Amino acid sequence: MHLYIESLGCARNQVDSENMAGQLRQAGWSMTRDPAEASVIVVNTCSFVESAINESIDTILELARFKKEGGCNRLVVAGCLPERFREAIADALPEVDQFLGTGAFTRIKDAVTGNLAGGTCLLPDPDRIPIGETVARERVQSHTAYLKIAEGCSRHCTYCIIPRLRGRQKSRPMNHILDEARELIAAGVKELNLVSQDTTCYGHDLPEPVGFDTLLARMAELAGDTWIRFLYGHPESITDDVIETVAAHRNLCPYFDLPVQHAATKVLKKMGRKYVKQQLLDLFHRIRSRVHGAAIRTTLIVGFPGETDADFQELMEFVEQVRFDHLGVFIYSDAEDLPSHRLPGHVSKKVARFRHDALMARQMEISAGNLASKIGKTLPVLIEASPEPHLYEGRFILQAPEVDGITFVRTLPGGPTATIGQIATVKITQTLEYDLIGKVL
Repeated sequence: MHLYIESLGCARNQVDSENMAGQLRQAGWSMTRDPAEASVIVVNTCSFVESAINESIDTILELARFKKEGGCNRLVVAGCLPERFREAIADALPEVDQFLGTGAFTRIKDAVTGNLAGGTCLLPDPDRIPIGETVARERVQSHTAYLKIAEGCSRHCTYCIIPRLRGRQKSRPMNHILDEARELIAAGVKELNLVSQDTTCYGHDLPEPVGFDTLLARMAELAGDTWIRFLYGHPESITDDVIETVAAHRNLCPYFDLPVQHAATKVLKKMGRKYVKQQLLDLFHRIRSRVHGAAIRTTLIVGFPGETDADFQELMEFVEQVRFDHLGVFIYSDAEDLPSHRLPGHVSKKVARFRHDALMARQMEISAGNLASKIGKTLPVLIEASPEPHLYEGRFILQAPEVDGITFVRTLPGGPTATIGQIATVKITQTLEYDLIGKVL
């Protein structure tokens, strides 16, 4: 019984896919990386923006051909696509045998065997699904892992459908998180990336509320030399206690992922974000003044309804002022089921694309300048791949997986070597716009 899982979208989806794979492995299924070998194919989908919806549908149709050309006799689609489009997606994709919403991942064993009652779509309310312990995950990589600490989001950003897809925030009990962290570290993981929809808001909804800083401190105590990083923080929920906790522990990456989306006050208000530019500037100043060598990553949205040339210019000046270490820029993705769809002043795709490209061009220059300061420094680098002899790819402590640049590492015949999955000491000799180049010491 061979099974293939295709995971699309964000790191949180990757955790869901690994958990499903773990359930199926325990049930006796054998995983394959070749869909042509699989008797069952599972696609874990994303539907956050239009491009993700299109990618999910294209992937489903591409893999559906193995029902005719290969040995696949069952195709299961899980996650955000069926959660967003409900029963309508079953009518649009008759090739699929079973759809599972975001509250139905624990039913994957029945879904792949065809033992689910109640029709093609299983879409339980995500708010009613408890979150806690997980099975042993079938991880994609051995040296780095994402660790989900909560599910859902209780905010109401007008451009975002996540609360409808994932429900209100539900934090995992801390002991379950710490137990999973211990298991991952014991298995050789060198980097744990804490993820959720609103990571820095962790713990406020627990029966006995606890702060995210407390979780970070407990993680630091048990992690040893393993790097601990948090992703998907929120400017409204990060506290000075979190900043001080990161500063106090060498194994907590001095890396702050805080998507702010915009800087113009009226745009932020339309987005449903409850802060203004000066509060962001004050926050970033506190981080950089209290955490030595801190890196700040953010994401921005351009082309939001009502964004004027003046608003965009304010955003550009904000980026110039903060000089983010890492920056992602997205063009606003409209949809009829979003509150932002009803806002006046929609921006043309041409103008939005121009603003996107202008911001990214400036960020490339900023990034190159930031990285130039690393030349001559010795940095710890987690080695991840070796595309050719004596050349390795990795990330230093201020580069997160998948979203940031990489560090190219060279070794010489007969000289010090690097090992995939281990942390090497590397002297930086060159830089690119987003990447570093160095040699092993």
